[in-house]
Amino acid sequence: MSKIVKSDQEWQQQLSPESYRVTRQQGTERPFTGEYWDLNKDGTYHCICCDQELFSSSTKFDAGCGWPSFNDVMNEERVIKREDFSHGMHRIEVICSHCEAHLGHVFPDGPEPTGLRYCINSVSLTFKPKP
Repeated sequence: MSKIVKSDQEWQQQLSPESYRVTRQQGTERPFTGEYWDLNKDGTYHCICCDQELFSSSTKFDAGCGWPSFNDVMNEERVIKREDFSHGMHRIEVICSHCEAHLGHVFPDGPEPTGLRYCINSVSLTFKPKP
């Protein structure tokens, strides 16, 4: 799958101001404010920028952090992980492999079987319920 490349102006036209700030400028939404942090429906979560399928509701769990949390991705090839040293911290950023949207971060404090917690901004996702 080829990368999606758009100008900042094109992304601003496509996305809400908050989704643009988070996905294109590596922002973070405030905890407990996003649409999906406490959603408990069956379905899949997709990148808001390119619609790539990223997470299944079957891997979603309540981490108590205020953001949607997942213990696995649907396919490792759909995300890029890179070191993030912003804000005086060392974290692992999670990026959509198709459009390079900032999604959130992954931490090694999640439940088994992976032990991972993908802490993802709601505004970087769209949810598609299971039919």
